[in-house]
Amino acid sequence: MSKPLMPKATAVWLVDNTTLSFKQIADFCGLHELEVQGIADGDVAGGVKGFDPVTNNQLDPIEIERGEKDPVYKLRLKYNPAAEGEEKRRGPRYTPLSKRQDRPASILWLVKFHPELADAQIRRLVGTTNSTIQAIRERTHWNIANLQPIDPVALGLCKQSELDKEVQKAAAKRAAEGEVMSDDERRKLVSTEQSLEMDAESKMPANIAGLENFTLADMTPAEAEEEEKPKAADYSDADSFFNLPDDEEEDEDDEDSRDPRDR
Repeated sequence: MSKPLMPKATAVWLVDNTTLSFKQIADFCGLHELEVQGIADGDVAGGVKGFDPVTNNQLDPIEIERGEKDPVYKLRLKYNPAAEGEEKRRGPRYTPLSKRQDRPASILWLVKFHPELADAQIRRLVGTTNSTIQAIRERTHWNIANLQPIDPVALGLCKQSELDKEVQKAAAKRAAEGEVMSDDERRKLVSTEQSLEMDAESKMPANIAGLENFTLADMTPAEAEEEEKPKAADYSDADSFFNLPDDEEEDEDDEDSRDPRDR
């Protein structure tokens, strides 16, 4: 354990029975320094009976002596092998009654847009059961026809940071197993805040996609030769048809019409 049992009651005892600084007591008990000051002033923890950490095998007296002599010394919790693994277990996420009907919609959203998430991760995010997740995956849920996928963050069932953490953890697991992510799956690893800060990328029209790197070097010799041949003039429109190209040689009619004296 990193903090003592009954931290507020322990802080009350240390304030009443030692000359430790407020910061030392706050760091040891996991409280705020102002909260410890409120305990000393009598504004906080009124009526709380002090809990002796020395007699309860949580703090050595030598630690208190060192702390009283050195104001910057940090008290260390006494090691207790019997307390190993006794940290408070985190149970299923509590979901308010007003939001419990939204859980199937959020599960459908997670299953649809983040199929890489394991059932245990979905349980941690929205506080549901394996049977509900399995029913939605297999589309055997009793209300599956009326469900619409909704982001659990928008519903307030979890935080965006929690969702991003679980998605990145699932991606790291897949990478460790040698699976390759697609571009769409890789984009999902970016958090919402980061994606909103990104500049919009210009997309190339689908009808010319793949031509940006085209060169004559990619053509076969026959295609290159055909490309170099002069093409016939296009006289499909009236202007180009009547505006014939200039010819250096004069027409015979023009020569006959000249004045003989000019010859």
